[in-house]
Amino acid sequence: MSSTPIQFIKGVGPAKAGLLANLGIATVEDLLYLFPYRYEDRSQFTPIAMVQAGVHQTVCGTIISARRNFYSKNRAVEVMVGDKSGRISCVWFNQPYLVNIFKEDQEIVLYGKVDIFSKRLQMVVPDFELISKEDRSLNMGRIVPIYPLTKGISQRYLRKLIDTCLGLHAAELQDIIPQDVRRRHDLNPITQSIRQIHFPPDATHQQKAIDRIAFEEFFLFQICVILRRLSIVNKTGITHKIAPSLIEDFKATLPFTLTGAQTKAIDDIAADMAKTRPMLRMIQGDVGSGKTVAAFFGCIAAWTNRKQAAVMAPTEILAQQHFFNFQKLFAQGAFKRIRTALLISSTPAKEKKVIYQQLKEGEIDLIIGTHALLEETIAFKELSFVVIDEQHKFGVDQRALLTAKGSNPDILIMTATPIPRTLCLTLYGDLDVSVINEMPPGRGLIKTYQFPTAKAQAVYQKVRELVLKGSQAYIIYPLVDESEKLELKAAKDQFLHLQKFEFTGLRLGLVHGQMTRQETDAIMEQFKRQELDILVATTILEVGIDIPNANVMVIEHAERFGLSQLHQLRGRIGRGAQNAMCVLLADPVTEESKLRLEAIVATTDGFKIAEQDLNIRGPGHYFGRHQHGLNELKMSNPITQLEILEKAREDAIILTKRDSQLSAPEHRLIKNTIRKRYPQYLDLILAG
Repeated sequence: MSSTPIQFIKGVGPAKAGLLANLGIATVEDLLYLFPYRYEDRSQFTPIAMVQAGVHQTVCGTIISARRNFYSKNRAVEVMVGDKSGRISCVWFNQPYLVNIFKEDQEIVLYGKVDIFSKRLQMVVPDFELISKEDRSLNMGRIVPIYPLTKGISQRYLRKLIDTCLGLHAAELQDIIPQDVRRRHDLNPITQSIRQIHFPPDATHQQKAIDRIAFEEFFLFQICVILRRLSIVNKTGITHKIAPSLIEDFKATLPFTLTGAQTKAIDDIAADMAKTRPMLRMIQGDVGSGKTVAAFFGCIAAWTNRKQAAVMAPTEILAQQHFFNFQKLFAQGAFKRIRTALLISSTPAKEKKVIYQQLKEGEIDLIIGTHALLEETIAFKELSFVVIDEQHKFGVDQRALLTAKGSNPDILIMTATPIPRTLCLTLYGDLDVSVINEMPPGRGLIKTYQFPTAKAQAVYQKVRELVLKGSQAYIIYPLVDESEKLELKAAKDQFLHLQKFEFTGLRLGLVHGQMTRQETDAIMEQFKRQELDILVATTILEVGIDIPNANVMVIEHAERFGLSQLHQLRGRIGRGAQNAMCVLLADPVTEESKLRLEAIVATTDGFKIAEQDLNIRGPGHYFGRHQHGLNELKMSNPITQLEILEKAREDAIILTKRDSQLSAPEHRLIKNTIRKRYPQYLDLILAG
């Protein structure tokens, strides 16, 4: 495959190469693997007079007029476009410079949702492309690819550049998928597929090319996932002796009754820890479902075997909560002799030194901490059980650093972000999975409402009423300080405003990510002791806060938050027996933000929300791409292409069984490609 630097291709040069680098393009190979994120069928456009309101459509016409609306608060630019059948108005907000781009009689292609406004057709903030006569062959009269862009790079320029590189370098493409696999699934050669994924002659060839690339992406990723599992389960781990009475003793110590799902998860952990191979298990459970209690059982099982356990959380607040909860639950009874310690970045250096020594000598049985546990100076006497909480906050290499501090310890991963089965298979096919899908009994119901920001005063009045009746409330903002770019209410300024006006006479506190741990802890402790009525905060509350009396939450500018983030924030209320209320103040503009808000209002079921989130955002954005290798799942989607995923996984299993090190000459290209695309996976698995 050509590694020719892109700047040496005709029409590029150093300046354009610098812009293309923003799209991850450094070589010809990078360019040819920049796939369209959607297509437009420009062989036949919908006549403007025939478009349907409420539907996304593509139209083509001529610009009749372009003007700025000087009376509009959001500096709207309105363009009138017409074809032989009729006219449509198009509006863009806060982009006044566009008025200089649109010229009368220019041909323009528009894609967007059509609405009726003042009894006439209108597209709000549509995608657009100006068409010149000399570029019609690649941009009109065919299925046209639409690519991700960066400033200074247009769709027309990218299409022309890709067409040039296909002509010069397509023959250099090498098939990564073995010939027998391609033959078995009737997959086209890679050269043909790459050509047709960029410029498909028709819809049938377009879909076949997409399926071919999707198979390749799934195939390579599944090889990584399978080899990672083999690299762990093929080792000899620590066989823990789990007495039949241990689970009963554990249950008897707890001041509450476990749910059936918690009991099943504990049984799974006990069975895994008793095996000779290392455990590699993930517990999925919604916010407040009691995953941590199940993880604590594994810590106790390690202690009964005279071994050590470690729990790593992504934030100091969450690590502290785990530490104090463990001490509270097991201060009395059969497990009170377990020696615990808390290690976080802000732990004083002198105290850290003592903890390091105690860990090395086996004088600490359970260490709970943050990334601080990964420091090179930390060594355990005999680490046998590792818990990684909120696993998507850590990269693969970080997880490996902690587990490397023991001799193949058992690994338990926890996530409060429920993962749909299809995505779980894609990302975590190397893990056994336990699901905690029951909430502890006695919890109140959470009702969620959405109002426009114009209704804020009425919402504040309701919050005041509930607080005066004894509840505590959270008010969440997306920013700490005011931003010049985003006209959003910020936590610091709103805290002062609310204190002076809407909530005068009430006790308010403020926490945000720019405060020191000591400052945050002091405010949170006041809130826990009910010395504060209302806590104004940023998303620092997303994980780790458990205050049963806080049953009211207002999330300002809720359209700015992700769906999973909204669900995590809402999970901070309804932790006690009282019913809770969550109010979303939002003025959504985009279709995606409207769908997110509809989903969060409709259900509190984390698994349903996860499915909806995946459908809205797609798999590449569901988790951080940089941590999971999802940057290479460009044309594949586990939701819509599950059959392809399962076929690719089957072939990946066959190949890795034959050659678990990818050392055969015929697998060298696969190994080299994986090493380039997924270095954080393969470098942990294969030597050399």
